[in-house]
Amino acid sequence: MLRILVIDESRTRAAELCAALAMAGHQVAAVLPSALDLTAQIENIRPDVILIETDSPSRDTLENLAVMDRQMPRPVIILTADDDAARMRDAFNAGVSAYVVDNVDMTRLKPIVDVAIARFESRQALRKELAAATKKLSERKVVEKAKGILMKTRGLDEDAAYATLRKLAMERAQPLGKVAGDLVAMAGLLL
Repeated sequence: MLRILVIDESRTRAAELCAALAMAGHQVAAVLPSALDLTAQIENIRPDVILIETDSPSRDTLENLAVMDRQMPRPVIILTADDDAARMRDAFNAGVSAYVVDNVDMTRLKPIVDVAIARFESRQALRKELAAATKKLSERKVVEKAKGILMKTRGLDEDAAYATLRKLAMERAQPLGKVAGDLVAMAGLLL
């Protein structure tokens, strides 16, 4: 059972949405009238999914979602009447997982939530891959710099410099990137 935070300025629409979510087997964690101070609300409520129903998502709402997406990402669904393509792009860039335009048949709510969660998980996996690739590239640059220092100061060729770094990493039981970073830092102090 998913805990869903509902945000809707209209109490009537919010009540209908809560009833439909309960029928779909979800628990409504809370109902808020706006997305202001969303990060603090998320910390307190700890929902699994955020569902926002609005005539049109405001700039403030999208900015709050972007901050929340960086600090504590969650699947976000926006149900709206606003079909402006630029607003949709802004919403997706703010971390929205599903942007549904026009009146939603409440029986479609469960599949909409499921799709939003799947898209969110896919986006999170891509973020992790990007972070890992960025870290690996950064480490590779440091290793190359460390090899260059060893080649210059000890007169080694590239293979010998790399072998020296690997041997040092094995002796210290530390990752190659850390040893290379330490060597570059020391060289900065000594040279």
